[in-house]
Amino acid sequence: MSNTDAHPSEILCRGGGCADATSTAAGYVPVEIITARDVPLGGPRAMNVRRTLPQRKRSLIGAWCFADHYGPDDVSRTGGMDVAPHPHTGLQTVSWLFEGSIAHIDSGGNSGTVLPGEVNLMTAGAGICHSETSTKDVSTMHGVQLWVALPESARSTAPRAFEHYTPPVTDLDGGSAVVFLGDLAGSHSPVETFTPLLGAELRIDPHAEITVNVQESFEHGLLVDAGSVTLEGISIPQAGIGYTGVGAHTLHIRNDSDDPARAILLGGEPFAEDIVIWWNFVGRSSEEIAEYREQWQQRTERFGQVEGYVGHGGPDQNADGMSWLPAPRLPNGIIKARKNPSPEARPDLPEAGSSSSLR
Repeated sequence: MSNTDAHPSEILCRGGGCADATSTAAGYVPVEIITARDVPLGGPRAMNVRRTLPQRKRSLIGAWCFADHYGPDDVSRTGGMDVAPHPHTGLQTVSWLFEGSIAHIDSGGNSGTVLPGEVNLMTAGAGICHSETSTKDVSTMHGVQLWVALPESARSTAPRAFEHYTPPVTDLDGGSAVVFLGDLAGSHSPVETFTPLLGAELRIDPHAEITVNVQESFEHGLLVDAGSVTLEGISIPQAGIGYTGVGAHTLHIRNDSDDPARAILLGGEPFAEDIVIWWNFVGRSSEEIAEYREQWQQRTERFGQVEGYVGHGGPDQNADGMSWLPAPRLPNGIIKARKNPSPEARPDLPEAGSSSSLR
């Protein structure tokens, strides 16, 4: 998925993020609330997404550097997803659907259909471009789109790749888990990542609590899709993330509603490298980002070409008549590094709202 902000800010992130926090129940793992903001996904009848990462509150959870939650979205009203060919560098995209289906084509020669319950991971490496379009038979779109920052050791050498994997459902006391990246509750995903990561869909029965054992070296974020969910006794708003820093070995997640709840658990070792995120690029400096932008505008071989894109506006164009997404203008000046705290939730600070450096 593309970041379709018309004026995306440049963000320099350091592992551990920068956070405000809410209070937590005594005796539990501290929890910090990261609220979402609405972002239109292009066009006058835009499908809105709710973005939690990156923002001023926190830029990274492990190597997870971008998180959009969308739907349930009525395609007949919004037109669904129609993102013309757009570029990426230095990252992996992770698509996870609850409902709907997405046609994917990339310049690595890969095409496929993203389906519910099947993780689709695309590795950009030094550069790739792709298109994403909800298929014609879809009436509802509902899911999450995530990005993973690649470390220096892999960001220029990892080949363009596209992986599919349908994980099994693992039963838990009070619910179940579907592990699409990493390891949890005895379930392992074979999908390749370049830093230690966890990605799992958790389902919690009505008025039930699940307990999951997690890696103490990981920081974690719980993104709530549905239900009245608490993490360590703290209520997490829908589409928001409850963040816990490193050191926790057990997480307690409860559903206080009469219907089943669903959430996405993200985790990973704190990402030790400084990264700059702007638009759809992950780099290491303003100069790199400017170079990526210029190469995309010139349609160079760094990103390649998408062959066979059919948007909602017909062959080779989206609903707005574009055959590819031009990059926004670069911001004036260079953003300075922020002072980011260690990867720990800080429950002693009042919440500062949902302002974001991506505005």
